[in-house]
Amino acid sequence: MPTFQSSDHATRIFTHLFEILLKDETFTQRMRESSISLHLIQTKPDVELHVTPDGVEPGAPAQPAAIRLKMSSDTAHDLWLGKLLMPVAVATGKVRIKGNVAKVLEFVPLLRPAFDQYPDIARAEGLPV
Repeated sequence: MPTFQSSDHATRIFTHLFEILLKDETFTQRMRESSISLHLIQTKPDVELHVTPDGVEPGAPAQPAAIRLKMSSDTAHDLWLGKLLMPVAVATGKVRIKGNVAKVLEFVPLLRPAFDQYPDIARAEGLPV
C-alpha cells in the first residue's frame, strides 16, 4: 500500500517541508550564495517541485535547476524519516541525482532541519513513521 493517498497529498506535504526550510535565514542565504536551486521529481504518486531561495513552486523550473533529484514518493518518505540513508539510496538506484556534485554535497547538510521536522509532519498527516 502506498504511503500517500494522492499526488495532491504528497505535494502538500513536501511543499510544507520545504517551506519550513525556507523560513530559515541561514538556509536561504546559503542557497543564494551558492546559486542552489532544486528540481524534485517524485513518482507513485507524482510530485514535481522547484525549490529556490525565494520559494517552492509546483512543476518543473523554466531553467534547469542546479540539482535534480528523482525518486519515488515512498523513497522520499523513508529518506526524510531517516530510515534510508542518501548514500545507500543513490548506490542502489532508488535516488537519481543530476547536477553539480559539489553543489549536491553542499546542499545536503543544509537539509538537517527538514529531517528533524519531517516525522512530526508525517504524524500530523496520519502517515506511518
